Amino acid sequence: MGSAVWCRLGGLSLRLVCLLSLAPARVAAGLYELNLTTDGQATTGTQVTISATLVANDNSSLTLPASAQLYHFHWIHTPLILTSKMENDLTSTIGVVSSVPGDFPVSVWVTSADCWMCQPMARGIILLSFTEFLVGDLVVTQNTSLPWPSSYLTKTVLKVAFVLHDPSNFFHMAYFLYSWDFGDGTQMVTEDGVVYYNYSVMGAFTVKLKVIAEWEQAQPDGSKVVMQKTGDFAASLKLQETLRGIQVFGPTVIQSFQRMIVTLNFLGSPPLNVCWRLKSECLPLEEGECHPISVASTAYNLTHIFHSPGDYCFSIRAENAISKTHQYHRIQVWPSSFQPAIFAFPCATIITILLAFIMYMTLRNSTQQKEILELADFFYSLPPLPPMSDKNPEPHSGVRCCCQTCCGPFWLDTPSEYLEIVRENHRLLPPLKSVKTYTV
Repeated sequence: MGSAVWCRLGGLSLRLVCLLSLAPARVAAGLYELNLTTDGQATTGTQVTISATLVANDNSSLTLPASAQLYHFHWIHTPLILTSKMENDLTSTIGVVSSVPGDFPVSVWVTSADCWMCQPMARGIILLSFTEFLVGDLVVTQNTSLPWPSSYLTKTVLKVAFVLHDPSNFFHMAYFLYSWDFGDGTQMVTEDGVVYYNYSVMGAFTVKLKVIAEWEQAQPDGSKVVMQKTGDFAASLKLQETLRGIQVFGPTVIQSFQRMIVTLNFLGSPPLNVCWRLKSECLPLEEGECHPISVASTAYNLTHIFHSPGDYCFSIRAENAISKTHQYHRIQVWPSSFQPAIFAFPCATIITILLAFIMYMTLRNSTQQKEILELADFFYSLPPLPPMSDKNPEPHSGVRCCCQTCCGPFWLDTPSEYLEIVRENHRLLPPLKSVKTYTV
C-alpha cells in the first residue's frame, strides 16, 4: 500500500511517492524508539562518538528486519563538525568535534530508506557537553575490602590514580605533569598519574591534583606550535582506624538489686554504632536483635540492675565505617542479703514497737500522777496533829515542808520516801509510842 505526499515549492508541484511496505507511516508512529549512547563529556578538539539504535517499543509486538538498507538515519549536529559516520544493521554511529566549549544538542530520526519525507518511525535527541579543560577522574583504592565508600584505613598504603577520559586517543602524544596535594601538608610533582601514599592519622582529607598536558600541533603552513590543556581534580577521603576490639571493665560477681556499671573502651575510630544485650550464653548478636546507639567517643558506660540471680553474659557489638567487632563479658549474680521484701517486715516491726513504747510511757505517766494525787488526798484527810513541842524547833520548816509536799512527787523516787518526809515535817505521831503504818 502506498501513500502520496504533495509538496508545493516555488510554484512547482513535486510529487513524492513513499512506499512503506513493511511499516506504514500511520502504523509505525509510536511503535519504535531510538536508543542513544555517547562516550560522555569531552575536551574541545577531541572527538565524541554518538550511536543511535532503532528498537521496537516495549509495548509493541512488532519485530524489525535487520537489513540496514530498509531504513535511513537523519542527523542534525550543527554547529559541531562531523568527523565520521557509519551505519550497521539498525545502528548508526557518528563522530563530532567542537572547537568551543558548551552544551550542544544532537538530534536524529529514522525513516524508510525509500521515503525520506515520510513521517519518522522514531526520533531521538541527546545533549553533548564540551569543556576547554581536561576530562578525567581521580580514583583512590586500597588493598582492603570495605563496604563503605570513601572510607579508608590509616597506616595502610593508598593508591591514587588519575584516569584521563580520552576515547578518541587524542592525547596519545601529549606530555603530562601532575601536581599532588594530599591535604595533610604533603605535596609532590610527578610525571606519572599514579602515586602511593600512607596517611598516619585519621580524619577527613581532600586530595587535590592539577594536571598539565602539552603536545605539538602542526599548522597549515607546516610549522608546529605547543598546545596545552589543564585540569583540576579532587577526591574526598575519610581516614579511620579499624575497630580492633573492645575493652570491658566491670565486676564479674555482683548481688541482685545492685546497680552495675560496665565501662567499654573501643579500640578504633568514632563515630560508632554500639549494640548490647544480656544473654544466658555468650553468643554473637544477630541483626535486629538489639537497638543500636550512636557513640561519638571511644568510651561508653553501661548501667544495669539485676533482679534475679544467675549466670549472665553481656554480648556487645560495635562497628565504625571501617570494621565491626564483638566482645563478651560474663557476670555471676548472687542472691542479695538485702532484699526489699525481707527488709519491709523488720521495718514494720520496729515501727510498731516504737509506737507501743510511746503509748506505754504515756499511760504510765498518767497512772503515776493519779496515784500521787490520791496519796496526797489521803494525808490531808487525817485528824489534826498535836501541837508541836517547843523543843528542838526547826527553823524555816514551812518552806521546806511546802516544797517537799507539793513538789515531792516529781523529784522523789518512790511514794514511801514521800511518806517519810511528810511524817517528819508534820510530827504525825509522838515519839516512843506505837505507830500505825499505812501502805499505799
